[in-house]
Amino acid sequence: MKSLALLCLLVLATPVHAATPEQSYLDLRDRYIAKFSKAKEGEEIYKQHDADLKELAGVLRGLVGPVAIKGLPAEGKSNADTLFKGDSGFGHLDGLGFASVGDKRQAVVTTTGLLKHWLREHREGGMPQEIGAAFKSDRFYYQAIQDSAFAKYAELPIAKPASASTVAAVLGVRGNGDLKGAPHEIDVVAIQGDKVFFLADTDAVKTAEIPACEKVWKQMMAKKVPEDAMAKEDLAMDAYTKCFAKEAPNQGWYPAVVKKAQSQLELLLSR
Repeated sequence: MKSLALLCLLVLATPVHAATPEQSYLDLRDRYIAKFSKAKEGEEIYKQHDADLKELAGVLRGLVGPVAIKGLPAEGKSNADTLFKGDSGFGHLDGLGFASVGDKRQAVVTTTGLLKHWLREHREGGMPQEIGAAFKSDRFYYQAIQDSAFAKYAELPIAKPASASTVAAVLGVRGNGDLKGAPHEIDVVAIQGDKVFFLADTDAVKTAEIPACEKVWKQMMAKKVPEDAMAKEDLAMDAYTKCFAKEAPNQGWYPAVVKKAQSQLELLLSR
């Protein structure tokens, strides 16, 4: 009876749900967000902010493990630009960020657990909750990195290597102004084991506008409704990019774009 009583005490004393390393990171991140979002900005608080971002990066290195992407720095930083809630750039995908000079090429490496948590955090903004659907959404490519909007022009048919469980590639335009034009950015994402890899190459390829889609754009913009100029442009842009996705495989530049996306995937997953 004494042994049974002791066993019961041990069971009751043992935590039912031990915090995972990912949850520990998220708890630390959230404490820092709460601290800085209430703090009065100044030189000293900025120093603390930078130091805490470095600490979070160190925790992420332990979660993600070694990463080597040719052409990018060997040591990643926190992909979070800011811990000040409400600042531009707040809420980027949690992970290690790598960037070339001028940010022409950027990569983020994270875990599937952190990715799923991040998707849930962005649910109210319309972010798809299923990973495959998220990788098809322009919302993912817009909110995961940088502070610039992203317009998806086409999904690219890349071959999935045996080592990966999920891959996706999109062709698009990123910027803070007009997103209509010949797309030149390729973004590639892949899941290998428990790691998630994301590579955005701003000036990856050269394409050209498609006359049939230009016609669609003009027709949409010529309509009398909606009267609101911004709403009309949004509808026209949606029709334009849908046309582009349909017509792109028939363009002379398309095979080179798909080949480039495939090489970007291989660059991500080469070890």
